Parts: sequence; structure tokens; C-alpha cells
Amino acid sequence: MAGEKIGFYGHVRQYHNLKDEIDHALHEVLESGTYVLGPQLKQFEEELARYAHQRHAVGVNSGTDALWLVFHAFGIGPGDEVITTSNTFFATAEAIWLVGATPVFVDIDPKTRNLDPSLLEAAISPHTKAIVPVHLYGQPADMRAVSAIAKKHNLRVIEDNAQALGARGADFTLGELSDAVCTSFIIQKNLGCFGDGGAVLTNDEALATALRRLRNHGSLKRSHHSLGFNSRLDEIHAATLRVKLRHLDAWSDARIRLARQYDGGLAGTSLQLPWTLPGYRNVFHLYVVETDERDSLQAYLDSRGITALTHYPIAIHQQESFPWGRPARIAGSLKHTERSAARVLSLPMYPELTEAEVNRVIEAIVAWDKTQAGKAQKVAR
Repeated sequence: MAGEKIGFYGHVRQYHNLKDEIDHALHEVLESGTYVLGPQLKQFEEELARYAHQRHAVGVNSGTDALWLVFHAFGIGPGDEVITTSNTFFATAEAIWLVGATPVFVDIDPKTRNLDPSLLEAAISPHTKAIVPVHLYGQPADMRAVSAIAKKHNLRVIEDNAQALGARGADFTLGELSDAVCTSFIIQKNLGCFGDGGAVLTNDEALATALRRLRNHGSLKRSHHSLGFNSRLDEIHAATLRVKLRHLDAWSDARIRLARQYDGGLAGTSLQLPWTLPGYRNVFHLYVVETDERDSLQAYLDSRGITALTHYPIAIHQQESFPWGRPARIAGSLKHTERSAARVLSLPMYPELTEAEVNRVIEAIVAWDKTQAGKAQKVAR
């Protein structure tokens, strides 16, 4: 095994690269004496909204809160259904359950691994209130198709963009074709703070005002307009995110370059590689391959000092005790979701990863793949 261990995350490297900028920003907050709902949050919200081509950004405690607070603000609750995908992190469905609504799972497109828009209309019922497409692994969902169906049936569209900030479609930006975009800033995201954090992006002023009340106990100032929650993005996190936002496009470009390096080096192997819709900007939050021998490949990489992880190896509808005593509906077959979950493996992917390290991963996978091919030939004989 040559070289140092290749870890899955580049958090510490990123901090070291920006140490002076981040330390200065944090020191400024500490000296200000204002740590909640202060000027750093206000400026970050303005900068984030501008970056995302939206009128409003509302910082909240997490990406999960971003989702369920939007559902709450739109009055989605018991008796209502929300269509989404089971091929996502648990929080997407959890946010639907938190407001008492019913998630309805449709299958994915096996190439993009995002929600398949062609299955939406068959899943719609008189109880359907919204569609939640997930921009999985940094790849935007087909928002043109999703939006057209939603408009036809008068449904809300709420984008789960926890993994694709900075991505875009061939002819649309994220948020352009929906009511709201929910994102996460937990440290492993493309734009991450030093803890939990999230935001809602929207062009709907009424929604933005409602969310600002809901995140702060129902209050915009001293008076309480309604009941609310404690879900605020703290000044420390906002200051950190302001620094990092300035670098996000360069980081996304680096991820895309590394993805192309993986694509070229792994093209001759038996792995199913990521596929991006033509003209789309996939920002590769994760670089996810698929193989029937996933566990074998993961163990082999580990033996070579390379950490690879699984996202998400158990679809939501297949998890233990599903649906946890709460309502859920599966619309049709989820065969592509289930097959993908059993085969996915995420390779190291972060802007601070070097080309030499990516080459090490490629070389290890090519060596493993040749071994697998040799085993298959022996069996064939």
C-alpha cells in the first residue's frame, strides 16, 4: 500500500486552506457580542439569495428543519400526501412525517438516480399537495418535467437541494421552477459550516416572512405573531458560510474536474459510472459508482488505505420498522431504487483531493476489477 490513507472527507484540509479568512470571521463574531439573528446572518442570507438567483434566503437550524418548516408554512399536514423518492437520506421523508403528512414514494430513473417524472401522474391522488424532487449526489432532477406536472395538478414543488448548491439544469436554475428550495450546511456538504445549518431559498415573499417567524418562536421582532420554533442559523455558522460561499464555484469546478478524471480512468471497468443529463451542471457532492460486488470493492479499497462509503445502502421503504407507525404509500414498483441501493459505493470526492490521490483510487479499482474478471473467467470454464 503506497502513500498515506485517502480519507473520505476534506474538512480539515479545507479549513487549513482558509484558516486566516475563517479565523478572522469567527473572531469578528466573538468580539461583536451578537451571536444569534445578527448582521452576519442578514448578510449571508442576502449573499446566498443573490448567488442562487432567488429573492429571499432564510437561514435555519438544519436542512431537515428547512423542509418541514416549509411544509408547515404551506399548511401541509395530516391527511395530505407528498410525493418524493425513497432513494435519498432519511430526512427527506422524515420531514414529511414530522408535519403529519404521508410520503408517497415513486421509483427513480436508473441512470440519474433521481425521481422519475414519468411516474408522477400515476402517483397523484386527491390528497396530494406537493412534490419533493431530490437533487441527489449533486445532479439536478428534471425540474422542467416535474414543474409541468405540478402545474397541471396545482401542486406545490419543494426542492430538496441539500446536495447540489451551485448546480443547474440545461435551461433552468434551481428554484426557478419551484415554490422553495431547501438546503443543508452540515459540514460534509459542498457548502458546509462547523455544525448543523440549513436555509430555504424562495421568490415567495409571503413564504419567506412566514419562515422568519416560524424559525424564531413566531416572532419577527418582540411581538409574537403565532406559535413557532427555535430554528435559527447562528452567527458563527453564518460568518463561516459567508467566507466559504466566495469559494463555492471554484470548489464545484474542482469537483467536476475530479469527476472527469474518475470517468476517464474507470471507463474500461465493469462499474456503472455516474451519468449527467446533457447540458446540466452536476456539482458532484458525491461520486457514486454501482457494482453487484459493492462490499468486495469497498473492503478492497479499505485494504489499500482508501475510504469509500455507501450513500444510501438501504432505501427508506426498506429500513427497519418502516414506516414507524406512520402513514406511507408506495406508488408502483421501486425496483430501480432497490437495485441502486444494493449496489452504490461513494468514492472520495472533495475539492482538496489531489489528482495523484484520485489516480491511486483509480489504480486500485482497476486492479480489483481485473481480479473480478479473472474470477469470472475461472467460473465460466
